[in-house]
Amino acid sequence: MSVRTRTGRPKISPLMHRLATYIATAPRRALPAKVTERAKHHLLDTLAAMLSGSQLLPGKRAIEFIATQGGTPEAQVIGSNIVTTAINTALANGMHAHADETDDTYYLALVHPGCGVVPAALAMAERERANGTALLRATVLGYDVCARMSIALGIERFRERGHSTHSFGHMFGAAAAAAAILKLDYDQTRYLLSYTAQQASGLSCWARDIEHIEKAFDFGGMPARNGVTAAVMASMKFTGVEDVFDGDRSFFHAHGLTASPEKLVADLGRRYEIMNTSIKRWAVGYPIQAPLDSVMNILEKHRIGAADVGRVAITIDEQGARTVNQRTMASINIQHLVAVMLLDGDISFASAHDDRRVRDPKVLKLREKIELKGSAALGRAKTTQAIVEITTRDGRRLRHHTKAVRGTAANPMPREEVAAKARDLLLPLLGARRSEKLIDAVWHIERLRDARALRPLLSLESRLGNLALK
Repeated sequence: MSVRTRTGRPKISPLMHRLATYIATAPRRALPAKVTERAKHHLLDTLAAMLSGSQLLPGKRAIEFIATQGGTPEAQVIGSNIVTTAINTALANGMHAHADETDDTYYLALVHPGCGVVPAALAMAERERANGTALLRATVLGYDVCARMSIALGIERFRERGHSTHSFGHMFGAAAAAAAILKLDYDQTRYLLSYTAQQASGLSCWARDIEHIEKAFDFGGMPARNGVTAAVMASMKFTGVEDVFDGDRSFFHAHGLTASPEKLVADLGRRYEIMNTSIKRWAVGYPIQAPLDSVMNILEKHRIGAADVGRVAITIDEQGARTVNQRTMASINIQHLVAVMLLDGDISFASAHDDRRVRDPKVLKLREKIELKGSAALGRAKTTQAIVEITTRDGRRLRHHTKAVRGTAANPMPREEVAAKARDLLLPLLGARRSEKLIDAVWHIERLRDARALRPLLSLESRLGNLALK
């Protein structure tokens, strides 16, 4: 039984009161101009990831699954002509967003906020016919809650215990974003958080998924679906535990060994976590961004090519080295991608996902010259870093230490570079005209009166659609 005050109201902890108040008031709170601009960058980046991901294996599986589910036509499954419930759509679009390693990431919080938050916000925005400003505010709120939940749970220590920060953080972020679109009040928001906490799950064994299908579900589909589910239930007068963060057998009681609950609400309204989230310059695994940055710097500075390379030594943090060392998938195999960059001079979405090149004799020969080492010191750095040393065949040693990767908070990409990355993903699917329309729509998202107006820019022909595009 919940503890109640003399007035009969339930006794709510300061932590729950502050977070629920912040979420409930977010739809009315204007954002600083720099936060609005950065939110547009991440919205475009995630939409591009969803469209490209819809055509990869995890995205195809998601579309096949959702095509069998039926449902009230509320929101569009991106990359198809299916319109179904917001809950179903959030699941599919979340899997699309992390079908690959294209989506954004927050290195110090161990989350990929966009793949959970944006699908939830967009699905609910379509369901409610919300405008572009509401979509942006919901997105920023979702990033705030997503990152803070992972930090509050203990980040690396939480993951070491077998939990997935990407599932837990993303789920609460998705729930907050969906709540903002629905304009849940203070009491409804507390119930929202309780229903989210009951669904919160995820094991860090996702790293053993070689085809990225379950990983796409764990990072994007499940959190987005569960967050939207909690929000819809709370909006429909589902009641429950008054304060899931405090009291007997509460959320932080269950996860208290590594948790610092106060970090969940630290600097709310002053520190916007979307400003600390990175957009990947290349559509590959995040631990590979810094090494590619170093290789690119060496290529541009010294004007060498693959034929000049004798040996390549790459040093990154130990966890990153374990994650990307000799992986089966091309887009998360560091040796393969460095070899491709040395041969091509850059990495595109197409080259990073060309499975034929995994067996290319030229790539395989170059991979034999690449050595990867893990560094505990780089693991303690506040930014993701890499040291690359190329020894040329004529004996020169060319070295670059990347301390701030392009696209990170310390070295953000400007609008034109974010758009250039989006074009690389969009052009093969949408063509030049529709790609530019989508990019322009995001840059002017405040003019969007109804989120459903984005549907023609996000649809692709699908033989599986069992619901007509509305």
